[in-house]
Amino acid sequence: MRCILELLRVQCLGKTLRLEGSLAGWQELYWDNQLVSQKTAGIENDGLRVHEFNLQSHQPNQEAPEQIAVRLETDLIWQPFKLDYRLLVEDQVLAEGTRTEKDMERQEPELPRQNTQKLSLVGLASLGFKLLKSAKVIKAVLAGASLAAYSWLFSFQFALALIACLVVHEYGHVRAMKYFGMKTKGFYLIPFMGGLALSEDKINTRWQDVVISIMGPTFGLFMSLACLVGWWITDNPFFAGLAAFNSLLNLFNLLPILPLDGGHVIKSISFSMNSKTGLLLCVLGAVFGVWLSYSLGLALLGFLLLIGSAEILFEWRARHQSHLIPLDRYGQIFSTVWYLLTLAAFIGIIWYFAGMGDGLLGLPLQILQS
Repeated sequence: MRCILELLRVQCLGKTLRLEGSLAGWQELYWDNQLVSQKTAGIENDGLRVHEFNLQSHQPNQEAPEQIAVRLETDLIWQPFKLDYRLLVEDQVLAEGTRTEKDMERQEPELPRQNTQKLSLVGLASLGFKLLKSAKVIKAVLAGASLAAYSWLFSFQFALALIACLVVHEYGHVRAMKYFGMKTKGFYLIPFMGGLALSEDKINTRWQDVVISIMGPTFGLFMSLACLVGWWITDNPFFAGLAAFNSLLNLFNLLPILPLDGGHVIKSISFSMNSKTGLLLCVLGAVFGVWLSYSLGLALLGFLLLIGSAEILFEWRARHQSHLIPLDRYGQIFSTVWYLLTLAAFIGIIWYFAGMGDGLLGLPLQILQS
């Protein structure tokens, strides 16, 4: 199954002309939802492409339909994304312009695509959940179930604190979705599984994937820092414990393991690197991260980093099958720095409270060292 990205949508002779394609290089052109031209994948996945086709025009008192020649010229660059286009009808320019990554981020597909699935218990359960999730009462029921589950597993006070951490984290995802103009359905708290932020729209770029994924842990970091300041001011151990355990929760979420947020971030960065040099940098970065974790005595963190990095690297060859527009060089560097600083901040907070000598506050670090 090919991953689809709508590259262009313009009006042509009163109907919609839609161009779809992928990083692999193939393109398909639809006029009034009918396939009129197709370009197969090749060695070069960008550059100049020309689509030519004829349309029939039926005029009164005309024995045979008139053939109208249509020509669409596109010049595509994937990194950084830029699409120059020109539409000609009978050698007359009908439309021309340029599309950038910003245009792709905020576009809405003309036709929602339906994935056909075989009937199964899992499919029926998924369908039932989709039918119910629009009701606000479901959110309240799931939140109550989560509170009850965590209260049974730990304590009521700890459950409330954990729910607060999850709410702040998921709200970060929702805010990022709204920043890109995406329609959201809010988020749901799922017992023993954390939370899930939902959107009605799909993402079109790796930058959207990075920002939406990392904003959850970033909001979590804001919460940990606020609790840290609260502990400095009040000397209340509640704030210290909340800062430490919230940091642990978000730190695990930043691990480069799919479908965790960190997995999406690292996958978007590494899959945007087309050269072998980029892949080598990813490998060296993963090796350094694992070595540093073991050097600091964070055995569990190093082990999970190793597994997650290997999983993403094994999928690197399939990067062209994605419909997501890759990050440019600036986006790759910025995303990497953002990810590493957030990761280091959580580790620093955990390490800081572990040095207080309190057994409970040192538990997050003990988990990472296990």
